[in-house]
Amino acid sequence: MMYIVLMGGPGAGKGTQAKQLQKELNIPQIATGDLFRENLRNETELGKLARTYMDAGELVPDEVTVAMVKDRLSQPDCAQGVIFDGFPRTIAQADALSALLGEMGEQVHIVPYIHVDPAILLKRLAGRWTCSTCGRVYHALFNPPQQSGICDLDGGTLYQRDDDTEETQKRRIDVYFEQTAPLLDYYRDKGILVEINGEQSIAQVQKDLIQAIRNIA
Repeated sequence: MMYIVLMGGPGAGKGTQAKQLQKELNIPQIATGDLFRENLRNETELGKLARTYMDAGELVPDEVTVAMVKDRLSQPDCAQGVIFDGFPRTIAQADALSALLGEMGEQVHIVPYIHVDPAILLKRLAGRWTCSTCGRVYHALFNPPQQSGICDLDGGTLYQRDDDTEETQKRRIDVYFEQTAPLLDYYRDKGILVEINGEQSIAQVQKDLIQAIRNIA
């Protein structure tokens, strides 16, 4: 049994690593965003409850999110553990997760934190450009067009969406670290936080993640 809370800022590659870990460890990834979409789409009781808050422009209470997580953990594919991705986000949610796993006689075993310098996160996130005609996405550093500002496929003009600008992404990164710093300390104090250098290649980050998990298995 292995319960993993995978953490990392926006642009750290957490989603990519979670998917690869899922295959390597043969345990599912639980992303709260996916849980919400699934419950809303299937109009479950929890989905209907969440929608009442969303329609009112309110935040969905932690107890609803935790109930969705509890329901997901009860499914057969979670029998050998899970990788939590995007949950918990707060100390209150971390306490709730600890209580939930405690009821099962389990606990969070390791919290790998994919650490990337905020300046590098900003470079990764703020360089996206989109073709105005075909919608193809480019990146100024990692996937630049052959001709600046012009789409390789159809010659369309490239533009930057509002949520791809440097200002927007910097705020997104700042908010993440403001909200997450207490959670990192929470798990560090429990002795289960392991920092992974996220500025390496995707393959090396994955190798380090696997090694860290095997060290406590």
